[in-house]
Formats: sequence, C-alpha cells, structure tokens
Amino acid sequence: MGIKNRLILMSFLQFFVWGAWLITIGNYWFGTKNWEGTQFGLVFGTMGIASLFMPTLTGIIADRWINAEKLYGALHILYAVVLFGIAQVTTPDTFIIVMLLAMCCYMPTIALSNSISYTSLKLNNKNIVKDFPPIRVWGTIGFIVAMWITNLSGSKATEYQFYIAGIGALILGIYAFTLPKCEPQRLIKENATWIETFGLESFKLFANYKMALFFVFSMFLGGALQLTNAYGDVFLDEFKHFPKYADSFVIKYSTIIMSISQVSETLFILAIPFFLRRFGIKQVMLISMLAWVLRFGLFAFGDPVNGLWMIILSCIVYGMAFDFFNISGSLFVESNTDSKIRSSAQGLFMMMTNGVGAVLGSLTSGWAIDRFFTKSFANTTELAGFLQTDVTNEKMVEFVKGQGNSISADGIFANPILMKDWHTIWLSFAAYALVIAIAFAVLFKHKHDPKEIENLSH
Repeated sequence: MGIKNRLILMSFLQFFVWGAWLITIGNYWFGTKNWEGTQFGLVFGTMGIASLFMPTLTGIIADRWINAEKLYGALHILYAVVLFGIAQVTTPDTFIIVMLLAMCCYMPTIALSNSISYTSLKLNNKNIVKDFPPIRVWGTIGFIVAMWITNLSGSKATEYQFYIAGIGALILGIYAFTLPKCEPQRLIKENATWIETFGLESFKLFANYKMALFFVFSMFLGGALQLTNAYGDVFLDEFKHFPKYADSFVIKYSTIIMSISQVSETLFILAIPFFLRRFGIKQVMLISMLAWVLRFGLFAFGDPVNGLWMIILSCIVYGMAFDFFNISGSLFVESNTDSKIRSSAQGLFMMMTNGVGAVLGSLTSGWAIDRFFTKSFANTTELAGFLQTDVTNEKMVEFVKGQGNSISADGIFANPILMKDWHTIWLSFAAYALVIAIAFAVLFKHKHDPKEIENLSH
C-alpha cells in the first residue's frame, strides 16, 4: 500500500472514532439517561480541558523521547479501553470523569496525526501543500461514515455508539505501529529554559494588541464551535415529542441529516483559496462569524416538515462557519508570527478555541439552558399547548408515561415534565454570534494584502 493510502486510512479512522459518538452523545445523555443539562456542558468541556495541556505534553514527548507513531498508537489503544469502560458508567459524575480521561487520550492524537502525515510525506518526497489536503478530507469522510453507522444501527441513543468508536480506536491503535517511523527530532535544547521546554514563548504574543485581540475573539468564537455538535442532534431528535412531527424522516435519521454539515465542510475547504484571494483573511473570518449567525438562526425557525429546508440550509452553512474561521485563523497566525515560535503560536490558537473557548462555551451554555431555556409543565393542558396538540393525544400520553410519570384524572402530572425551548436557545446563540461578528468587524484591524496570501501558498 502506498504512503498516501496508508495515511488516508489513518485519517479516516482518526475521525471515525470521534464521529461515532460526538454528535449523538446528547441523545444518550438526555434521551436515555435523562441527566441534566449543566452537567452535559461539562461533558463537552472535557475536550477543552484536555486541549489545554495534553497536546503540548505529548508534543514534548514526541519531540524528545518517543516515536510519534508509537505514542499515537498507544494513545488510541488507551482511548479504546476507556470507551469500552464509559459504556458501563451509570452516574453522570463518573461519566464526566471517565470522559475527561478519554479526551486526554484522544485530543492530542489530532495534532499527532498531522505530524505523522507531514513527516511521512516528507520522507517520501511528497508535496505537503498539494498532497495533505486530499488525505485530510478522508478524515471528514470517516466522521460522516461513523455518524451513519451509529444512526442506521439504532445506536444513537445507546451505549453501543461507544463500542463502535472503541473498536475503531483499537484497530487504529494497532495499525499505527505499522506506519513509517517518526523519530524524535530533539529540537529542544538540553539546557533550554522551562519556558522554551513547554512551548510558552508564544504567550508573549499577548503583549501585541492585534494578536491579543485575535486570540480573545478566537476564545469567544470557540465557545460557539461545539454548540451544534453538543446539541444539534438532540434538538432534531426531540421533535419526536411533537405528535405532528413524530413520524417524519428527520426524527428517524437525525444523525444522517446532521452529517450534511460534514459533507458541506469537505466542499467549503476547496473554496477557501478563492475566498482568501478575493476577500482576505479578516473578511473570511468575518464571513465565518456571520455564517454562525445563520447556522443558529436557521435552526431556530426550522422544523422537520415545512421548515426542513432551513435545517438543511443550516447544515450547509456549517461548512463555511467551521472551515473559514479555523483555516483563515490558522493562516493569520502563520503570517503574523516569527518562525521560531510559529508552531507554539498555532498551539496557542488551538488552545484558545478548542481549550479555553470550548470549556467556557460548554459550561455556560449548559447552565443557561437549564436556568433560562428549560420549561416546566405541570399538567396536560400546558404540555399540549407547547407540543401543539390536544390533551388526549395518544403520543403525548405515551411520552409522559415514558418519562416514568403518571397523569391524574384531572390532567395533573405526578412530576413536572421538563422540555427545552429550542427556538429561544438557538436565537440566543445566534445573537451571541452576531455580537461577536459586529465587535470583530469594528475592533479588529487587518488590511487585505494579496501578497500575504500569495506568500502563504509557497
């Protein structure tokens, strides 16, 4: 098997083992376990917490002591073991702790997979700029395939999604040991200061107003990046409680509908060079922020029947929202930092978005949804009004009893029924993204220079 195909398989499995549960875990948490929203925010916060230190730590280990492909394989095997264990967890507190352990194993492998690809391509005299993007696209395809398998196998609300991911991670972990050797480069001096050793020189960039402002906006936008991953599928799935939508295609195949977002992602990657040359880095980042406003706004007004086109359009817009900021932001760091700290600066960018931003966004959104956007219904009249049906509807009665509840003769529930007000939730997220976009447009000064883009292409 040629090196490109070997790396394609690695990239495919790298994101397969994430996509098998990332979009559907909300269904498992809310629909099967009936655990609360604030704690669910902590589940996605574990990705951010792990991103704060694990990529840096494993990067140092791979640079100084252990082959990258061996470290990569060991982490995926450990990730598989933890995933098999998480399927057995019965309390939310334990689930969060075990998920943090899983993320400590998985999150650093994203950077390691890129490093392995770059090194392997160089060793085989390949052109990284030309050959890497087609390899990376297969990662998104792997993510989509995993989502489809989880949905079509009936596993999106069960613990089997973790077994699917775990089996894939175990296969990838073993396969990693067959990849080309990526030996430690030992570029860190033996007498390096602790600041140099831990890649902290990039924090000096906060002394530069423009870079500091960029990282602050990266943090705020990072708070929005995981919102649709965390809540998108459960939002679509909860339409099943509305009798008029209960039998729609969207309810049965919500994860497949959500996978349109990843398909869009692969297509917008190809459009980025044109947009960068035409509009420049700042405008492309601003387009991304406005796309997030559309993403959330379309969800707010969409439904599985008459508003299905809005849900699909929202999924298409996601590709622009996600890719344009991540890639243009990475290029901004590349073109505005010294080559000596460029790698650590890229790590700082990822830490601010996937680390600090993701943690704050996950915790805040989970708390806000529980505190402000969860409605409590005490009787059939109130609930029927919210579900747009009548008090005697059989599907509504089945839903109430399925929650372990009972209904008295006068329509009073033994325990309140809690429902999320998704329309207001998505509008609030859209308003948040709009405020960020306006502030970015006004405060962040960066003039478009075509030569900047041209230089980055070589």
